[in-house]
Amino acid sequence: MNALIRTFIAVELNPGFAEKIRELQSRFSGFDLKFVDPELVHITLKFLGNVDESKVSSLSAALDSITCEPFEAKIGGLGVFPKPSNPRVLWLGSTGNFRALHDNVEKLLEPFKFEKDDKEFTAHATLARVKYLKKDQKTAFINTVKELKDTEIGTMCVNKVLLKKSTLTPKGPIYETLHTVYMD
Repeated sequence: MNALIRTFIAVELNPGFAEKIRELQSRFSGFDLKFVDPELVHITLKFLGNVDESKVSSLSAALDSITCEPFEAKIGGLGVFPKPSNPRVLWLGSTGNFRALHDNVEKLLEPFKFEKDDKEFTAHATLARVKYLKKDQKTAFINTVKELKDTEIGTMCVNKVLLKKSTLTPKGPIYETLHTVYMD
């Protein structure tokens, strides 16, 4: 029997953004958040969940058919999910042709019968998960988000998509690239 591996499809951020992300996260150090390692911050196009390891090659082959052209993306803007009155995730925004890329990936994966996302796709990079905010902290947290909402990290060329494996550990996830698709 093959092992199940936790997988997702992502666009990695420019490695040069890690320092700016670290600075941004430091502005939230007074809150009870679980930060994502700045080196690992990425934009998830589709979370696949646990996949039989034997399917990796057929998934990779399907992703090789991505038809989206490379595009320029602007990384910046700060916000929370699901809403300011109940922040669970602190995210960094991104603009560019992510919707078309996401839709392309969804279409290519249809034969695999993965669950469709129940929420509308919003290109973002998770910076932190909110563990717990006391009532007085919530206001300060949201004010910090508002103050930094127009933060610009930079622009980058999106020219590859990665099939990633995620191994959860007590120290945080370990990501491994299983397949890279170069867009052209």
